[in-house]
Amino acid sequence: MQVADVMTRDVEFVEASTTVAEAAVAMGDLGVGALPVGTADDLQGIITDRDILFRVVAKGLSNKTVTVGEVMTTTIFSCRQEDAVTTALNLMGARNLRRLPVLDLNGRTIGLVTLSDLSRRMLLDSGVVQRAVAEMSGAAG
Repeated sequence: MQVADVMTRDVEFVEASTTVAEAAVAMGDLGVGALPVGTADDLQGIITDRDILFRVVAKGLSNKTVTVGEVMTTTIFSCRQEDAVTTALNLMGARNLRRLPVLDLNGRTIGLVTLSDLSRRMLLDSGVVQRAVAEMSGAAG
């Protein structure tokens, strides 16, 4: 299975000049824990809920004046859509990451893959969910 099979393709970006408050609202509206910063052609970093918590809230800074660019994670690890899911999992495990930008061959950001995406797919593919549904259906009948 490839990363392309599990990744989220609809990615919203924020600009580095966006306030942390605005980014947090966008995360809440989208139901995500991170947003890539920049554009698909110019990935500058990632702002995560943990960045906001530890680099803004815990330090008592104002989320209305601090910008995403001031607190975003700038060391970016990524994978390619052609990579095997195990490659993404190994990188995430080795670097303690919850998400990876997915790049095309030209280095353009075309999606994100998260631990949730990977675990959901692996659980579905393992047959555990199908067996549980079959058992529940049989018991209900």
